[in-house]
Amino acid sequence: MKKSIEIKKWIQKAKEDLNTAQYNLDGGKYEAAAFFAQQAAEKSLKSVYIKKFNELIKIHDLVLIARKIDAPKEIRDRCKELTPAYLYTRYPDVVTISNIDEVATKLIDYAQEVVLWAEENLL
Repeated sequence: MKKSIEIKKWIQKAKEDLNTAQYNLDGGKYEAAAFFAQQAAEKSLKSVYIKKFNELIKIHDLVLIARKIDAPKEIRDRCKELTPAYLYTRYPDVVTISNIDEVATKLIDYAQEVVLWAEENLL
């Protein structure tokens, strides 16, 4: 697959996940909203990683990916908040978030920032 096509697929999937996050938030499915926000950020960062290194990185640590692609501190800070959602939204034995509705709303905002930053860095 050509690199530009692969990058386009990853960023497009990130945008779809961001839309899915908002859809779930609107429908009261807060854990799903938080999970898809994390996924949107992850996929957008991976698109930049592919552009920079011509390969896919197969990890879920958004902070590590952000560091590797030299994302600014604000983006790394957002990633620090988003990364744990990958676990606590999928596994019942990790931790329970009592205010998940507020957290999901915040994570969607953060994911939007990460996706926008990624898009700008793909130009």
